Amino acid sequence: MNRDRHRDVDAVTPRFSLVRFWAMLVKEFIQLTRDRVTLATMITIPVMQLFLFGYAINTTPHHLPTGILLQEESDVGRSILVALANTSYFDIKTIAQSEAEIDAKMRAGDILFSVEIPVGFERALRRGDKPALLVAADASDPVAAATALGALEGIVTSALVRDRETSNGQAGQPAFEIRQHRRYNPAGESRLNIVPGLVGTILTMTLLIFTALSVTREVERGTMESLLAMPIDPLEIMLGKIAPYVGVGLLQAVLIVAAGVFVFDVPVVGNLGLLTALTLLFIVTNLSIGYTFSTIARNQLQAVQMAMMFFLPNILLSGFMFPFAGMPTWAQWVGECLPLTHFIRIVRGIMLKGADLVDLRREAVALAILMLVAMTIAVRRFRRTLD
Repeated sequence: MNRDRHRDVDAVTPRFSLVRFWAMLVKEFIQLTRDRVTLATMITIPVMQLFLFGYAINTTPHHLPTGILLQEESDVGRSILVALANTSYFDIKTIAQSEAEIDAKMRAGDILFSVEIPVGFERALRRGDKPALLVAADASDPVAAATALGALEGIVTSALVRDRETSNGQAGQPAFEIRQHRRYNPAGESRLNIVPGLVGTILTMTLLIFTALSVTREVERGTMESLLAMPIDPLEIMLGKIAPYVGVGLLQAVLIVAAGVFVFDVPVVGNLGLLTALTLLFIVTNLSIGYTFSTIARNQLQAVQMAMMFFLPNILLSGFMFPFAGMPTWAQWVGECLPLTHFIRIVRGIMLKGADLVDLRREAVALAILMLVAMTIAVRRFRRTLD
């Protein structure tokens, strides 16, 4: 009986055949070439990662926007300006007239560093009193701040070092001191930088995937035909589909911010109402982009692949993982076209700096423009799908 059973199994299960294997291989290759989105994704993602990590990512940022506050006009002040301008670390963006102007520009993110030369600095320097040069840094990004502050002392010292022989006979010692003030994150703790950025990163990843599946799921389930038979406008369909996810996104944001405050001790210095309103704008922007992907993709797999291809440059070029100021110009231009870049500035500005809508107006306008563009493309693509 057992021998007969084994013979039957051997008769049903054929031995390995190179001909059948080759036929299966050719069939899969043809199917892969027909699925152009999947094939493009398999090729594009590794190439994108190679170029982004090779050319765009730089953990030693240069050309950091810097503001100068000259409390006096002197040769020493001009020497400091020349020393900073000649280095690759600092890019002087403004010569401020008051401390309030410096504070406003740093709060808005226009500058990351400020150098203040107080009144009487040159006189005290010549008398050998060792005056203080005041340097403030936006430490909400501790990596960029630490690198530049470490280079600043050597840069200024090399430009202004005076032999102490002219004052007290000790040669080779600097005739002044640099007082550093790390704003918004004095201890340089990475959690104060990462947790606010996670609000935008998690929302981007989840909302893109959810909405990218919305239309393709209807097509694969066969319910799209019933939806098209109804007297409903494409804009109404889009708004109706993304509306539930707006609530889901807000709930996610609340959970992340609450965890940041109560678990990781991240402060919320600014207005929670403003943070909620701009988070809502960011959520709708991502939902519109995800809905656009769903109108392009032919199936759910393609929709997820498109979402992940869009998510990759968002997380690498937004300033979440690597300093935005350290990227080359072309990468910064690409980053400015991504919603996560602007939202990270918004959430860090409100939570850590206490920024208001005036300070964040450019980021809010950028998100609004991206939202309108994505909605327009999504509605037009969906009308084409209907046709």
